[in-house]
Amino acid sequence: MTQTLLHRFPQAIASCSGIALTTFLVALPAPSYAFVLNLVSDRAALGGNDQVNWATLGPVTPPLPFKILPNSIAATSQAGLNLTVTIPPATSPGITPLLLFQTTATGTPTNFASGDFVLFTGLLPGQFPSPGNPGPITISFDTPVAGAGAQIAVDDTTQFIASIAAFDSSHQLLGTFSVPGTSSLALDNSAIFLGVLSDTPNISQVVFSSSISDRALGINTLSINSTAVPEPGSVLALSLAGVGLLAARKRKTV
Repeated sequence: MTQTLLHRFPQAIASCSGIALTTFLVALPAPSYAFVLNLVSDRAALGGNDQVNWATLGPVTPPLPFKILPNSIAATSQAGLNLTVTIPPATSPGITPLLLFQTTATGTPTNFASGDFVLFTGLLPGQFPSPGNPGPITISFDTPVAGAGAQIAVDDTTQFIASIAAFDSSHQLLGTFSVPGTSSLALDNSAIFLGVLSDTPNISQVVFSSSISDRALGINTLSINSTAVPEPGSVLALSLAGVGLLAARKRKTV
């Protein structure tokens, strides 16, 4: 069986001890409004204007090919957006906390792009397949955004179902989407991109998870769209409203 993600350094760990596949219209209570939430399966389609490269949580210093992180960490995007990343504690003894590593051919090959920094939920070293913390990975934004997404892969698992859920500032579910994914050691950037995009900045939290209940998962750079993306119908409605307002003002001046 092909090993994936962190199989290259279990001894080191031990020694440390595109867009819109589905659309939902959701009406929220008072004040009532509708929004459109789309699944985004391509990074460019997210229209990101901000990002978090997890390299900022480093460095990853040799001889260890990873950095151990707490299971709850604070990070800041390139544009200054503050966010928090959390994973639940592992339920099995010996599983590491959250890890940061860089995927390379000589270090830790994955099917992310070579050189990507990856947040990884942790595993029990010395076994194959390695039991791991399945997450989920929850990312909470201090200021709501219109969209967010990252590529995702699962350790020691060639095929899986990946899911992303989006929540608003009241922790109300805005929508959830699931797509099939694959993992390998190919370093070919084939890890699936999983994102959500709303037509208004109402996303305060995204949650990444997989269908594999006992394997670790990892995500690479988080892309963020911090601005609203109006639907054509919304733009038309605003235009018509403006025409009506202008006509009403003209009638008053006659």
